[in-house]
Amino acid sequence: MSDDYAPDGNTVFIVDAEAAARDALAAALRATGRAVETFDSAEAFLESRAQSRPGCLVVDARLPGMSGLELQDWLLERRCALPIVVVSGSTDVRLVVRAIKRGAFDFLEKPIDASQLLAAIEGATAAVARGPSLPPAIESLTRREREVLDLILAGRQTRAISEALFISIKTVEFHRSRIHAKLKVSSMAELFRLFLGHAKSLEVTK
Repeated sequence: MSDDYAPDGNTVFIVDAEAAARDALAAALRATGRAVETFDSAEAFLESRAQSRPGCLVVDARLPGMSGLELQDWLLERRCALPIVVVSGSTDVRLVVRAIKRGAFDFLEKPIDASQLLAAIEGATAAVARGPSLPPAIESLTRREREVLDLILAGRQTRAISEALFISIKTVEFHRSRIHAKLKVSSMAELFRLFLGHAKSLEVTK
């Protein structure tokens, strides 16, 4: 583990078993003036009791021993308010859905751009401070777009949505692009984040 002093009391905690990836992220963040502490496992992070301090957790989804997603669950069960950004070597839709539904602010695929990571950390910290809210643009979605959105947030893939709504895959993809454009999101993780905790608000009246 490496430590930095955080004048504002906020530290970025990086948990990654790959030393090269861990050190690269830490160096990039320190270059922006961020205080950083690094850990090679979820167990080491918990032993340090870092979860009791203010900051932001950046954790790899797949770790030896306790995985990053299991660490996320552990923190959630104990109502830890530490915002989380999950990273992974691959964007598996199941991992993205699970991480975001369980409260992660974002899901980033390696290799990670420093500016992208910094934006996610700043966004996660700000989101915790202001609390969740539904985007006003939700009202601009058509009934069909809401149906597609509801299935996306349920973790359904394009083919499954097509079969559930009896529409073509091409039509599903069209609605996906319209939803992203109207809600001004560029990724699935960002879409999930917008509606975290608001599933009931998305139900379409039958």
